[in-house]
Amino acid sequence: MKYVKKFTLCIATATVFFSCSEAVAERDSNEVSLTSVNKANSKMTAAVPVEMNSWMAGLQDNISLSKISIPGTHDSGARIDAPVVTGTAKTQDLSIAEQLNAGVRFLDIRCRHIDNSFTIHHGAIYQNLNFDDVLNACYAFLENHPSETIIMSVKEEHDASNTTRSFESTFDSYVQKNPSKWDLGTNIPTLGEVRGKIRLLRRFSAGTAKGINATSWADNTTFEINNPGAQLKVQDYYKVTNNDDKWNSISNLLGEAKNSTSDRLFINFTSGYKPGIFGIPSIPTVSNAINPKLKTFFQSNTKGSYGIMPIDFVNAELAELIVKTNF
Repeated sequence: MKYVKKFTLCIATATVFFSCSEAVAERDSNEVSLTSVNKANSKMTAAVPVEMNSWMAGLQDNISLSKISIPGTHDSGARIDAPVVTGTAKTQDLSIAEQLNAGVRFLDIRCRHIDNSFTIHHGAIYQNLNFDDVLNACYAFLENHPSETIIMSVKEEHDASNTTRSFESTFDSYVQKNPSKWDLGTNIPTLGEVRGKIRLLRRFSAGTAKGINATSWADNTTFEINNPGAQLKVQDYYKVTNNDDKWNSISNLLGEAKNSTSDRLFINFTSGYKPGIFGIPSIPTVSNAINPKLKTFFQSNTKGSYGIMPIDFVNAELAELIVKTNF
């Protein structure tokens, strides 16, 4: 049976110490002091089983999102490839609902503004999915798993068509349909502040403050965004000429995130494409090389805060390895 089915979190109390393993010697309750309680891992809560669809239930309310290892997806809604030329648009096998149930908590949503509504695109390719479909999946998930949060990056994609208002106004109209499920705060929150809600990471311009402002996104590189209350460091080297260079960029930021003592939020895109003949992009050429390296990395590095990792073609096994580093 998988580790996650068996995994039980334990924390010392002032009078009783519960052993997580037979290998841990039994301790007399009188030897457990308040000091030892305070030294208990701040990520752990009471003893509960951890499932991938509700793994955040095992984390304390006061932990910052910046100190959680979070599996994510790049171009989360892109499950349809370009016609004729494969490998150029599709980035995921799992639906939004399947991603969330597998442990994914960061979604990268690309919206085309058309007829004053949002459709999901990867470049020019419509993904037979609309923003309402994405949100309904998220709302249903959060309703059933109120311990969780979803960080959602929203970015305008492709050309606007037949619109009479701004992208921001159309986005606002979606939020207004279900405002209780959104958190539009501009800081890096604690998990307790955003449980049961979608926290916006905003990659579109806005006239009012809403969400974590990531509009100064740099192209095809590693960069920092320093907002009051929300500092980010992002690796988004997506035009990959050499997979080893891409992996070095990923692993460097993984190390920096683990060693960080600040509240900076690290977003480490493991995704990318390799330009092929005539410059035609191949997405699997990158993911087929990088995803096994990620798996090997997290099989060896099993503890730590590694930040957010948006991944192409995420699967439940890889998401679980990342989640387990939190415990």
